[in-house]
Amino acid sequence: MNTNITVIVDNKRDKNKRLGSEWGLSLLIEYSGKKILLDTGGSDLFIKNLKKLGMDVADVDHAVLSHAHCDHANGMPAFFRNNSKAKFYLRDGTSDNCYGKIGFLHFYAGIPHEMISEYHDRIVMASGDYTIMDGVYLIPHKTEGLSLIGEKGGMYRRTPHGFIPDDFSHEQSLVIDSSKGLVILNSCSHGGVINIVNEVRKTFPDKHIYAIIGGFHLFTKPASEIHDIAQALDSMRVDLICTGHCTKERAYRIMKKDLGDKLVQMRVGLSIKI
Repeated sequence: MNTNITVIVDNKRDKNKRLGSEWGLSLLIEYSGKKILLDTGGSDLFIKNLKKLGMDVADVDHAVLSHAHCDHANGMPAFFRNNSKAKFYLRDGTSDNCYGKIGFLHFYAGIPHEMISEYHDRIVMASGDYTIMDGVYLIPHKTEGLSLIGEKGGMYRRTPHGFIPDDFSHEQSLVIDSSKGLVILNSCSHGGVINIVNEVRKTFPDKHIYAIIGGFHLFTKPASEIHDIAQALDSMRVDLICTGHCTKERAYRIMKKDLGDKLVQMRVGLSIKI
């Protein structure tokens, strides 16, 4: 069964500069005759880029939000205005409560306010291991202690009792069972890309993981940690690693030295055929 993944939005422009770019991510997956949109970027740019690629957002059958940050969710109202049929799958830990922190200042970095209530008839809050359709799954984090990553990265959630470090209970992996093995898509991998691969491995112990695709949130990490992650991915025998967005150029170049041709850089318009 062929799978095609197209990068609709990323920070890095296409080589011909025909398509727009922004800080954010949106991917279109074509699988088993269905179109699945993962994230909407930070604006309605994803719709404009889809049109330039000869695609129509109205034809999307399923939509998924990888996590509750604005650079992946701000295009959601535009999606609902232009697509009348697709359900939008959010992790059940999702709310408009995600904040970043610089020094003593917290700033809002979450989904559009009141979006969940406004589009409640179109939104599905996925719980546990969730099957969208045959061969397409949503897998939550199953690793303990992720709030330590949130605190270290300056990512918080607002609660009635104040700000707490984000444990990324709103983040989920989209997993596709392709003809070559499992394809993991996680747009920012805030919970750690190695944790994510291990979570999917434990969920599908009899399946080979062919690819991990998404941002790895490495742009602030030291070179030594980036090398360790690249070497760990290599040891896991994942065949294809495609990354962009919050990995950024510096971390990509460091990983490339360890992973060689196994590593592919995302850019707007890139098509990945599996």
